[in-house]
Amino acid sequence: MNLEHLMNLRFNPSLGWPAGIAIALVMLGFAIAVVIVHRRRKGQSDETLWSCVRRCAICIIIALLALTPSTVASTTSRAVNTTDVVIATDVTGSMAVKDAQYGSATTLTRLEVAKKAIDDLTGIYDNSSFAALHFGANATLDVPLTPDVGAIRNWASGLRTEPTAVSAGSNLDAPIDPLLVTLKAMRSAHPQDKIVLYYISDGEQTSAGSRRTFSSLRAYLDDAFTLAVGSAQGGQIPEVKAGPSHSPTDQSDTGGQAWVKDPATGQPGISKMNDKNLGEIADEMSGKCIVLGPTHRLDRASVASVSKHFRTVNTPKRRERVMPAVWPLSMVLTLLLAMEMGSWLANSRRLL
Repeated sequence: MNLEHLMNLRFNPSLGWPAGIAIALVMLGFAIAVVIVHRRRKGQSDETLWSCVRRCAICIIIALLALTPSTVASTTSRAVNTTDVVIATDVTGSMAVKDAQYGSATTLTRLEVAKKAIDDLTGIYDNSSFAALHFGANATLDVPLTPDVGAIRNWASGLRTEPTAVSAGSNLDAPIDPLLVTLKAMRSAHPQDKIVLYYISDGEQTSAGSRRTFSSLRAYLDDAFTLAVGSAQGGQIPEVKAGPSHSPTDQSDTGGQAWVKDPATGQPGISKMNDKNLGEIADEMSGKCIVLGPTHRLDRASVASVSKHFRTVNTPKRRERVMPAVWPLSMVLTLLLAMEMGSWLANSRRLL
């Protein structure tokens, strides 16, 4: 035991303080009794001074062992905090409108811009895990939390707008329930992680019911962004037929393209991006709304600098570990008991 350990020495009774103190007091009483008896019987017995000292030492050592001398070692552990990115993407029919731009003057469908944004997210948040869901008439968690960036990119590349026949209008609050379940599970499983939500949509609400608030998600999020895709001028919504290739991009250039009609006028309806709705949703989650356009893409927007705050972080935590240090006393006690036994055997043989 070196000097550093001696400086960190403390008592930590293995039987608890009440029992440890009781045993120590009893053994100290025995040690005092041994001295008193030796003094009173001095000259009347064959007990030597060494025998008295040895027996006192045995009692004192047992008292010390009852108090369990221990050393305290400081250890430093590191808790690794990473980022969990959840992506919710709108696939309603209006996401097939070709009026969106992403960092250039090239016009794309809103869903194509969403895919490019998702691809950029996987690059911005390196060393992170991702979960992904789409929402339209229904909301579905497609990719549970995974560090596999390739799985997210494959999911994004396979996104298609829902067929016009099954569309029930745009309902912006459709993903709330699956998001609540997903976020709660992530927070329970990884309480140290940072959770960031990206909600990608054109912000159009066409269903008759009023939209539910997203504030219930706030308890599980460290940050949130709504990404607005499309344009204020809007565009016509192409009809999308059910089938394995119901991508509007496969049909937008065909001469026979059919358009979704406005029931009130009988003419092709115009879908416009509504960044106001997305701004309100972002406020409800204490987040930020980013409008993607010809001069705005995710790797150039403020999200790129914000994401650095959520990279992998090592948080050192200092702890103390108490380790019993009874072996030196145990060795001395064993030696003294052996000597006491030898002395007793020698006296027994002499008395025979």
